[in-house]
Amino acid sequence: MFSVKDRHSVVQNMKKPLRHIRVLDLTNVLAGPFCCHQLAHLGAEVIKVETPGTGDLARQLGADAELNQRLMGVSFLAQNPGKQSVTLNLKHARGKEVFRKLVQSADVLVENFRPGVMDRLGLGYETLKQDNPRLIYCAISGFGQDGPLAGLPAYDQIIQGMAGVMSITGDAQSAPLRVGYPVSDTIGGLTAALAVSAALADHQRTEGYFVDVSMLEATLATMGWVVSNHLIAGKVPAPMGNENMTASPSGTFRTADGLLNIAANKQEQFEAVCRVLGRPELAADPRFAQRQARLANRGELTQALEAELAKKPATEWWPLLTEAGVPAGPVLDVPQTLAHPQVRERGMIGEFADAPGVGRDIRVVRTGFKLNREAPAVDTPPPELGQHTRQVLASLGYSDADIDQLSEERAI
Repeated sequence: MFSVKDRHSVVQNMKKPLRHIRVLDLTNVLAGPFCCHQLAHLGAEVIKVETPGTGDLARQLGADAELNQRLMGVSFLAQNPGKQSVTLNLKHARGKEVFRKLVQSADVLVENFRPGVMDRLGLGYETLKQDNPRLIYCAISGFGQDGPLAGLPAYDQIIQGMAGVMSITGDAQSAPLRVGYPVSDTIGGLTAALAVSAALADHQRTEGYFVDVSMLEATLATMGWVVSNHLIAGKVPAPMGNENMTASPSGTFRTADGLLNIAANKQEQFEAVCRVLGRPELAADPRFAQRQARLANRGELTQALEAELAKKPATEWWPLLTEAGVPAGPVLDVPQTLAHPQVRERGMIGEFADAPGVGRDIRVVRTGFKLNREAPAVDTPPPELGQHTRQVLASLGYSDADIDQLSEERAI
């Protein structure tokens, strides 16, 4: 019998588009776990299949050393709420047997091993589709499943460097520079979640899908403007710091007390900036009057604007510019962003009280969208390693004695 809380959770879950979907998450660290994190928030039942004893490497990563020792590292907590954890030894014959039975019950499998690993285990797509012909099998890797670099290991920073991201990040003095968070891992995970969702939308499919996600290509796909400037216009991309390559004044500007972002990308917005700053004559100056002239004389324009901006703090300029129709905003650090009412009041942060294995309340980010005006949420905190092994195996028909035997054989 469900409690009131359980009934509420079920009702909430029934509103989610993936509520009837079971996902097997064989992934580690970030790209794959982030993909399955999105699917869990969309209502999917996500079963995380982990190596006995150690589990996802992210369990040992994060800024809290004590949690790393408990295999509940902050990096793991961030991407795994709402999932179940099952430990299976996929190198053991009986572990493989259990896994293949689990695959029969699944709609989706996501893995981010190096290409060829699952085949060597005897658990590749061609094998598993014999157990489940409609299986959507998603493989996330650094470079894709084929090509001259397919077999190489790839971490986020490697992909950022090889995709050209680092070459255009920073300015002429600091580039090449890594983006300050694992952007390629995250993009790879989002791309995988999109591709899986698209495959699931094919309700008339009579066979499965093999989804091959390359983090390198997924990152390139998000660089469309930069890449196309080279492919179509023949312009080699260059690092521009906080400047916008398409418009000026559009970037970060110094004020009396700090930085302010201004994005005057349209002619009328530039003219409004000049009025607000008390320099309307700049709009008629031949050096700045037209878009291309402003781009050619960006440095001189920035100098003129910052001379005026220096007279007031960013907190005063921001509302004045916004009221005049000019997109502008402060440059915040992460704690300031998390504390801002715009983030706090839209349900972006989820909280779990006294999370198992952690021993205290935890707060984590959810998704960046709402469904029917509600921010998707999951009901359960990140799982302890192997927390749901018995429960899931019992649902597959294994008895307590069977599970005890599998444990003694170190298959689970």
